[in-house]
Amino acid sequence: MPQATPRSSLLDARPSVFLLAGAFVTGMFLFAQGGCGGDECQDAADCREDKGPPASNTEWVCEDKRCEQHSVQVPPPDSGTDAGTPDAGTPDAGTPDAGTPDSGPTTVSVQVLAFNDFHGQLEEPAGQILTGVAPDGGPVRVNAGGVTYFARHIAALRAANPNTVVVAAGDLIGASPLLSGLFHDEPTVEAMNLIGLDLVAVGNHEFDEGSTELLRMQSGGCHPVDGCLDGDGFPGAKFKFLAANVATGVDRTLFPRYDVREFEGVKVAFIGMTLEATPESVIPTGVAGLTFKDEVQTVNALVPELRRQGIEAIIVVVHQGGIPTSGSLVNDCKGAGADGLISGAIVGVAKGLNDAVDVIVSGHTHQAYNCVIDGKVVTSASSMGQLVTDIDLTLSKATGDVVEARANNVIVTRDVQEVGAVKELVTKYQELVTPRANRVIGWVSQTLRTQSDSVGQSTLGFVIADSHLEATKPANLGGAQVAFMNPGGMRADIAQGEVTYGEAFTTQPFGNSLVTLTLTGAQIEQLLERQWRPSGFTLMLLPSVGFTYAFSASAPVGSRVDPASIRINGVTVDPAANYRVTANNYLASGGDGFQVFAEGTNRLGGAVDSDALEAYLKAHSSQASPLPAPALNRITMLP
Repeated sequence: MPQATPRSSLLDARPSVFLLAGAFVTGMFLFAQGGCGGDECQDAADCREDKGPPASNTEWVCEDKRCEQHSVQVPPPDSGTDAGTPDAGTPDAGTPDAGTPDSGPTTVSVQVLAFNDFHGQLEEPAGQILTGVAPDGGPVRVNAGGVTYFARHIAALRAANPNTVVVAAGDLIGASPLLSGLFHDEPTVEAMNLIGLDLVAVGNHEFDEGSTELLRMQSGGCHPVDGCLDGDGFPGAKFKFLAANVATGVDRTLFPRYDVREFEGVKVAFIGMTLEATPESVIPTGVAGLTFKDEVQTVNALVPELRRQGIEAIIVVVHQGGIPTSGSLVNDCKGAGADGLISGAIVGVAKGLNDAVDVIVSGHTHQAYNCVIDGKVVTSASSMGQLVTDIDLTLSKATGDVVEARANNVIVTRDVQEVGAVKELVTKYQELVTPRANRVIGWVSQTLRTQSDSVGQSTLGFVIADSHLEATKPANLGGAQVAFMNPGGMRADIAQGEVTYGEAFTTQPFGNSLVTLTLTGAQIEQLLERQWRPSGFTLMLLPSVGFTYAFSASAPVGSRVDPASIRINGVTVDPAANYRVTANNYLASGGDGFQVFAEGTNRLGGAVDSDALEAYLKAHSSQASPLPAPALNRITMLP
């Protein structure tokens, strides 16, 4: 195991990266005047923009301001089948890099550029990255992200080392803004093709539209229902999806388990996985027939196989993460865990993995951290393309071992030149989506927020639940008496004033349909009790107007709700009576651990959730009379 030395400050980045960044600033005037002219270039991104994609198994390199194509080992992505991939992950058969004479260097430098939880964020995200503390004690933050700037930062970092692999730790797509989500995330895949992403471990949101749709993301082809909404074909991902712990059968996986890259004769293995608990956070039908295996056991079982191939350098790219202390900087590792380090599931994963693992690229929690846990470098790059983790490895040519590993979370600032080819792609989809996104569908008197009060109620959650109830209340549409909304299904606030379709879509980007089903009063009580889990985790459902109940915060888990307090329109719910209940298809299938919904009978499908919200806003608001925020009085907490 190498001496793992994380870099704790942006000031520790390689001087060459900063020289390149300075060159970009200096060269912005040239770009503004129409580029470098002729074959001149600043970096590989210019070559991609001016000359298009490189030939198969090659990559553009900018040498002496001229574009050259160099051979690289990039195996064709496995398209996968419903039957899975047998024993996926054999070494690449491409042409290895040229060896080095015995009298030459004894080590080889490899760079891994990593990010996570991109979620189709092609445009500039609203959030900022904390960079320090001002003299007055206040936070210092900087705008970060936007795929056109993200592309330039990747290109600048890649230019510092020809031995570079770009990886993503899951949720590249899914829960995406309208610009990507409306087109089933094809724009994000196309953008990543331009940027040069190499590998992505599947995350839970990769399964939002089901495993068949995820396979289409890899292999290409138009959507089976909507076709190609942008008017042309969809080539699929040039990068490779990895899913070591997503099994379709015995010794078969949905995508390859790992990928092996070779640099100057030294092999590096990348194992890609998602969190074992993925079925609890996606629509059950989307993962039907799949088994999600334990992350630690999966990797440890692969280590002997990799060793037999002569591989000593192992990197795990996993969609599972940790939690740092609030207010931590991007390269900190402070938290509530052991020894004052981060807490969360990734800590147990890191400690459980075989010592042969050198680096863990993580995600899922949308946090930034740069750690060494149990001798392994463990990183995460926030979310939405706001950071890129630059991981530098020094490999021994004699043994293949990682002798040194360093990491640095680099902020994706917006003070660099945008990559033209990526900007053209974004502009294309903006022009296609703008008419629909800007359509006004209602007005609200104050901001509707996803953030809940101390009980778990939220104004946006109540409005969405009310819209679901109204859409399914007519007898021919379900005869609903109550509707429930899950807090994880809301991704953004709705700001005060006019509400556009784009805002509504951003709030509910999953395209879930409504399902009305029958539960007994006793089952409704069981549903409410399930909000508090034995582990201490709480997930409060948001009920529609007219549904009220009370719970005791000090009562044992499983016995917190007073059955006599559960009322619909003021009438106490009868445990033996039947009630018509509406939920989105995610909840209705037992999502978020609410298995009681799956027991419901007489199920009737309904409208798409975003359409229900649009209809509700149109019916209950106008510019002169905007919709008021509902009172947070449907759930009462008792001692």
